[in-house]
Amino acid sequence: MIAHPARSCGRLILQTWRNRAAFLAFLPLSSLHAQPQQPTGREIVERVESLLWGKTLQAQIEMTVTTPRWQRTVSLETWMERPRRSFIRILAPAKEAGIASLRIGAEMWNYLPAIERTIKIPPSMMMQPWMGSDFTNDDLVKESSLVNDYDHRVVDREASAGVSLYVVEAVPKPDAAVVWGRIVLKARTADFIPVSEEFYDERGQLIRVMTFSGVRTLGGRLIPTRWEMRPTAKPGNWTAVVLKSARYDAPIDPDVFTQRNLQKR
Repeated sequence: MIAHPARSCGRLILQTWRNRAAFLAFLPLSSLHAQPQQPTGREIVERVESLLWGKTLQAQIEMTVTTPRWQRTVSLETWMERPRRSFIRILAPAKEAGIASLRIGAEMWNYLPAIERTIKIPPSMMMQPWMGSDFTNDDLVKESSLVNDYDHRVVDREASAGVSLYVVEAVPKPDAAVVWGRIVLKARTADFIPVSEEFYDERGQLIRVMTFSGVRTLGGRLIPTRWEMRPTAKPGNWTAVVLKSARYDAPIDPDVFTQRNLQKR
């Protein structure tokens, strides 16, 4: 039996349209699966922390403390081996040179050369200002961990000055020994460079804001080199930390993290 040419042509056209419809129906689904998966809140925080601190960091820093009545600048040298050990020594001005801080685990010591004494800092003092600045002892030696002591979630995506940002909320884990009730981190979606951190107390009140700027290549990586902390309750007060040099992921002599090293000039 010979098929009618018109019927064969009709069936061919119908099958062609069916194939095309199936392809078009499948296309959005396949495009969805092809999109890269968005990072979780924890992954964003891990990327930011790794960018800023690396596995180890050796850096020279200039810290300027400003109040409505006075301003002073100190030069520091720091060694950090995340997450367990940190050491900081003041290099200048001369009257403060030699003051040093050591943190091993949850323990911290300050050495004061003027009285030639090493003072152990109790856990209750970790949130006290370091050297009269708007940074705390905990900020400088990084006892608490934004990665391990908090749970994280991405709460928003926003744009600032044409730059796309992740907005991540960090709330403390039930058993974490931290003071902040909530921390909000904003970081660029393109490269995870942080833009700001907001610190809230347990009642939800904003206590201080840290901003990051001066993005440039230092220590072989693109990082913000100026970190500025402003307490909301003290208008006109702020502390700026500027990284002058940085060396990442290089081995650090274990003798650096000793109480004996605190007293070395």
